Amino acid sequence: MKFHADATSGNAISGYGDGWVSVNGQRFAHSLVVGHDHLSEWDCLGFDALQQSHFDSLASLDPELLIFGSGKRLRFAAPALLAHLYGRRIGVETMDTQAACRTYNFLLGEGRRVVAALLIDPPS
Repeated sequence: MKFHADATSGNAISGYGDGWVSVNGQRFAHSLVVGHDHLSEWDCLGFDALQQSHFDSLASLDPELLIFGSGKRLRFAAPALLAHLYGRRIGVETMDTQAACRTYNFLLGEGRRVVAALLIDPPS
């Protein structure tokens, strides 16, 4: 899916498909973390490889809300992996990665301090 440009400033998700996500027109085929002024590779190889450290590192970005894109299908991380974020009063919403892309853009457009941590599964 391709998104149409709007007046949102910062890192917006401009499209997604099977095995990729694009941010500001740049295509990525690996898991990534995106926020208004942050874009980096997420060193998680997939859902089964998730560890607490993957989520703990996201707290330093100081979001009010973390959108966790769990890959091609909706899967919930164990609550213990998210405990540090909850302890810092950071909200966490889980959805499949495509839904996470849409939700991130919507919240970014509202001016919210949102970060998306997106697992990108290999193409089918």
